[in-house]
Amino acid sequence: MRSLAVSSLLVASASAFSTAPRSYTGITSTVSQQSSLSMLPTNNNNEDSFYPFPSTESSSNFRLDAKPPTSNDEVTDGSADLRQLLGVKGAAGSEDIWKIRLQLTKPVTWIPLVWGVMCGAAASGNYHWIWNPFDPNDRDVMLGLEDTAKGFVAMILAGPFLTGYTQTINDWYDREIDAINEPYRPIPSGAISEGQVIFQIWFLLLGGLGIAYGLDVWAGHDFPTVLALSIFGSWVSYIYSAPPLKLKQNGWAGNYALGCSYISLPWWCGQAVFGELDRPVYFILPILYSIAGLGIAIVNDFKSVEGDRQMGLNSLPVAFGIDGAKYICAGSVTLTQLGVAAYLYSIGETNYAAGLLALLLPQIYFQATLLLPDPVANDVKYQASSQPFFVFGILATALCLGHHDFTA
Repeated sequence: MRSLAVSSLLVASASAFSTAPRSYTGITSTVSQQSSLSMLPTNNNNEDSFYPFPSTESSSNFRLDAKPPTSNDEVTDGSADLRQLLGVKGAAGSEDIWKIRLQLTKPVTWIPLVWGVMCGAAASGNYHWIWNPFDPNDRDVMLGLEDTAKGFVAMILAGPFLTGYTQTINDWYDREIDAINEPYRPIPSGAISEGQVIFQIWFLLLGGLGIAYGLDVWAGHDFPTVLALSIFGSWVSYIYSAPPLKLKQNGWAGNYALGCSYISLPWWCGQAVFGELDRPVYFILPILYSIAGLGIAIVNDFKSVEGDRQMGLNSLPVAFGIDGAKYICAGSVTLTQLGVAAYLYSIGETNYAAGLLALLLPQIYFQATLLLPDPVANDVKYQASSQPFFVFGILATALCLGHHDFTA
């Protein structure tokens, strides 16, 4: 039973490239009946509002007006409590405010950011192990401990603080549509007050920026690179969720914002902590992987295509149809990785290029057998099958850059 619970959570983590799940059960009838509920927040501020996060009617009012579904169906595999803490579907309910706060940050979505920081550290070529069994010259225990601490703090910045900020602010701006479709979620259910949510948003944002500046000081930066990246990433997170830009309403902009936030920014953060972003390739390759991330994000839009169309969200499956979007998805994932492999080959890193191609082949196989035949039915299965090869390809590329001698 425990292994089943763990397996189900691993599958849930495959959708980590989605900032928030969308559910449209019964949305047609509900929207037509509840015209007073706007998808976007209004400008009616009360004493609990705090710019730029305007307050509207109380969450309890939304909950009373909401129709289907009226409860959260907990899973029966024993993982309901853990799912509640990770912020995934099938979670148990809780009145513990700290569990609710953690649930809002969706810890399952921290994983790609933490991985990205690790890849950036590897790409720097300047991360030191505590005791490297493969390199007798890399066994300075104190230096390794310091780098381990730096890496851990960078992961805390990227995961709990800035990803937590992103997820909380996204739930805040989705609270009205959640009140229709998922009224049991923490904000529309009234499990956490609007004032508490706004405090959490500011705490995570300002705390994250403070940690970023501390990392710049620790790394001895003349220019606060990590802070600048954090400010930019926080701004992208805000305009992704908030009007008037609300990038998530546009398939190209929204999905690329996800890819950039989950791959490029944490990579650059990790590399800046341990090294320098002083070559174009350090920007170009993460950006290419972010384009692949755009393709991965499309997978999360297939099942919600009808609801997106009804709500006026121009996701790529809405704009191009499911058939068109699935080829955009497969093409962006495959072609970008082929481009990265070609670059590694061009600089003489043939072993890494071959390894990247070997990791790409299973992804192409799963595209041919799962994604292209039926992207709606196979979306989660495709993600769970294909993404491990994709993320290890990112790590392989980062290790290659870290070991390559660009001065030769």
